[in-house]
Amino acid sequence: MRALAALAATLVLCGPEPAWADAGPRHEGIGVEVVADPGGASGLIRGSVDIDAPPEAVWKVVVDCDLAPRMVRRLKSCRVLDRDPAGRWDVREHVSRAGLLPPVRSVFRSEYDPPRRIRFYREGGQLQVLNGEWRLIPLDGGARTRVLYESRASTPFAIPAPIARMALRRDIPDALAALRREVMARAK
Repeated sequence: MRALAALAATLVLCGPEPAWADAGPRHEGIGVEVVADPGGASGLIRGSVDIDAPPEAVWKVVVDCDLAPRMVRRLKSCRVLDRDPAGRWDVREHVSRAGLLPPVRSVFRSEYDPPRRIRFYREGGQLQVLNGEWRLIPLDGGARTRVLYESRASTPFAIPAPIARMALRRDIPDALAALRREVMARAK
């Protein structure tokens, strides 16, 4: 039974590419590192991509909750639950689904330092660990942006760590590539 569960998890997490994914060099210039937590409860995810647009243009895409499900594999919905009228923070709910696994709800608070940094922290939901940040670093006098993403997260299901890391190694570059494509499409 355990072998069947591992096979099912592999098929669900490492299934076919979504319809919106391009073929070819979509991951060119994208770096990703996924490291297991020594305690086994979570993992550290780091990603980076350079985008030929100013930080303000990248910022608009990163904070767009309505756009998030089109850009992040398995994210089915993004909803803002509460927000600061001055725009310094908000609380969001994400619902993700991966094939046969039940939906996963995560609630997190994002603190904004536009257009440079977003820090996010778990507020509720099924993930026991969820925190991290987005950093937007201006390059070439602000004409380009280096996006750095770092997150510590856990899964609510018993999934073998190598399978979870394999899925993240594919999902994070896909999300960063989608971010780059969307920013560049808006810049045209």
